[in-house]
Amino acid sequence: MEIFENERIDFVNDKLSLIQKTDGLTFGTDALLLSAYISGGYKRGLEIGSGSGIISMLILTRERVNHVNAIEVQADYAVLTERNAKLNNLGDRLSVICSDIRDYNGDEVDLVFTNPPYMKNNSGRMNLHNSKCIARHEIKGDIFDFLAAARKNLKFGGAFYCVYRPDRLADLIFAMKKNEIEPKRITAVHANTLSEPSMLLIEGKRGAKSSLKFTKPFIIYNDELNRDYSDEMNYVMENGAFPAEYQK
Repeated sequence: MEIFENERIDFVNDKLSLIQKTDGLTFGTDALLLSAYISGGYKRGLEIGSGSGIISMLILTRERVNHVNAIEVQADYAVLTERNAKLNNLGDRLSVICSDIRDYNGDEVDLVFTNPPYMKNNSGRMNLHNSKCIARHEIKGDIFDFLAAARKNLKFGGAFYCVYRPDRLADLIFAMKKNEIEPKRITAVHANTLSEPSMLLIEGKRGAKSSLKFTKPFIIYNDELNRDYSDEMNYVMENGAFPAEYQK
């Protein structure tokens, strides 16, 4: 596999290697935890905003889903997802579509997952690198657009998974309920026991009855210096899934 300027290959686990752009957004804890939060047994999945393709590839190699369609609006990242799929021999199970999620209409799936832009357009510090702006800010669609796309492509009873910022939880839940995707499980993620939550993991079901469970908080590190992984984080790293008490 040819590697271009401003790219590198990183080893992810015993099955996956990942081409990443050195000047773009790279594989982080949010993607790792979202992939581990997704349960198994799905036939067809849809990732809304694939980036490098790492979340789709992780759940494919863990056999959580048989096939994934990955939607990516940025052409260079759509190509990157394709290259990563080929690098890891997943080209026959991961189909990439370069499209704005507001325009995409595909076959119905039983799983939709996304790590969407967290920041409203023209809010916060705008990164001068355009690909990072699009990944972080709602330039190519806001959370309501992402949930409308999920509803349009998710079959009745299908599952939705998302990682999002705590300060925008109200927007996320409103967008989910507006699109008939009922929030069912939320886990707050904290860097350590003294920190406020830095992200939220959420599971929803299309057409389900109202019943929401908050799991116990997920703590990444035992120490304030964020050097020593907690038992729960070590479990995720070793098993690619959350401990059983988070899955009930």
